[in-house]
Amino acid sequence: MSASQEKPWRETARTDLAWRIVGLTNLYRLLAVLVVLGVHLLTQPTPTFGSAAPQLFRLILLIYFVLAILLALAGRRHWPGRRTLVLSHAMIDAAAIATLLYASGGVSSNLGILLVIPVGSMALLALGREALIIAAIAALAILAQQFASQVSGFSSASDYPLAGVMGVIVFLVAASAWPVASRLRESEAQVRQQEVDLANMAQLSQYIVQRLRESILVVDPSDRIRLINESAAEMLGDTAAVPGALLGEVSPRLLYLLTTWRNRAEPGVGEDVRATFTAADGARIVEPHFAPLGASEPAPVLIFLEDTGALAARVQQSKLAALGRLTASIAHEIRNPVGAMSHAAQLLGETPGMAEGEQRLTEIMRSNAQRVSAIIENVLRLSRREAPRPELIALSSWCQRFREEFCATTQCEPERFILQGANAGLEAVIDASQLQQILWNLCENALRHGGAAGRPPGLELLLTRVARHGRVCLEVADRGPGVDSADVERIFEPFYTRGADGTGLGLFLARELAEINDATLLYEARKGGGSVFRLVFADPSRWASVMLTGEPVV
Repeated sequence: MSASQEKPWRETARTDLAWRIVGLTNLYRLLAVLVVLGVHLLTQPTPTFGSAAPQLFRLILLIYFVLAILLALAGRRHWPGRRTLVLSHAMIDAAAIATLLYASGGVSSNLGILLVIPVGSMALLALGREALIIAAIAALAILAQQFASQVSGFSSASDYPLAGVMGVIVFLVAASAWPVASRLRESEAQVRQQEVDLANMAQLSQYIVQRLRESILVVDPSDRIRLINESAAEMLGDTAAVPGALLGEVSPRLLYLLTTWRNRAEPGVGEDVRATFTAADGARIVEPHFAPLGASEPAPVLIFLEDTGALAARVQQSKLAALGRLTASIAHEIRNPVGAMSHAAQLLGETPGMAEGEQRLTEIMRSNAQRVSAIIENVLRLSRREAPRPELIALSSWCQRFREEFCATTQCEPERFILQGANAGLEAVIDASQLQQILWNLCENALRHGGAAGRPPGLELLLTRVARHGRVCLEVADRGPGVDSADVERIFEPFYTRGADGTGLGLFLARELAEINDATLLYEARKGGGSVFRLVFADPSRWASVMLTGEPVV
């Protein structure tokens, strides 16, 4: 056999199947020695086995037992190589059993049957003609001991045919094991190849999942995370969201939505729970979508995490792209006529002797002209939106100045404008003028809609940090009736308003200005009634790189 042929089968001999065969053969040797020794001792003084040379018989059993133990220990260490293993086992078995035959008076003791299992097992591990070599070694050992037995007078010449039959049996066993060994090796090679293919596919799947832009994770029936990619881990929290973690410890809200989906979904139907939760950084609203994996009950669940803010932004941009230039040009065209109508209504209102009803009509004309002018101004501001000029702002002092200016301009009593967290020493990087516009719109809305029954409207401005990731945020809160649940998803849409005198552009403009500063504007209902608008500022590490390179945020 060539060295190139020996190398792959050396690896085959080290597979689990090959070493299981070696282990079972070693166990057979140990049990055979004990059984033969037991029969020898129990049939004294005329033992069935070992009657010709009892002392030699017991010595060979002891040596064979010790060698079996040594072979078993070598097998546990997967040593030696295939060819050495097969030939050494065959020679030890042939020599030991042939000597036991000699000490028992030759082949007539029928101990030669002990060679069948060792020869067959080694033939399964042999390669090619080695199986015949193993059988030849066993047959020659039988004939050699028969010759020695005849010379010693332990047996007669009439036992040679029986020795020949036993040799033929050994050859038949080896020949029968040859095709079986070939099929076993082929099957084992296919299994090994399939294992390699499955491992490669698993690695490929893991690589694809980790590189997906979509955020996905798999949760098993015991609510443990089985698989999660980088995007989903970032949403749920990089340190906590790892495979093996309990989903309830990572995101209790997501576990609640998953439990709700399991209770509502019909068998085999992946019905989404239309509910959301806040990402770990506090700056994104995430909507999960659930789908069962497999038909087992209970089955693992595949969860897709969708950033609703990013989706809404894409939808919104597609709308504005079509209407942007058109609305800007229309605003330019109607700005002057509206201004002329407003001026004419003002002059008409100054006419002496005008009746009270006519005076009321001129006031309606002026107020609506002002409203149209405000809409035009907002549209033009959106169409010529400038890139932000970020700067580091000490929010404590800045918010105090903003509060004073807002109260002086809107005639809001200072006691109705509560500023909290001004001593926290928080800082943020943002365009100061655009931050002014954002907060002005939010505070005006809070004053306009934030009045509770029995008391005048008021607002609260809170400086704080997002609990998990520590990003700085500003919260504008009121104690008004809040936003109806049906309107929550639409309050940031342009021209959507429930107020009679509103333009529907304030919140939309505020969110747009927040986004170009890499900040996030979110709404949530306030506990106990009211609304909270949370402005989460940009990640300071990102702004640091922007300010160093001087590149604008895109």
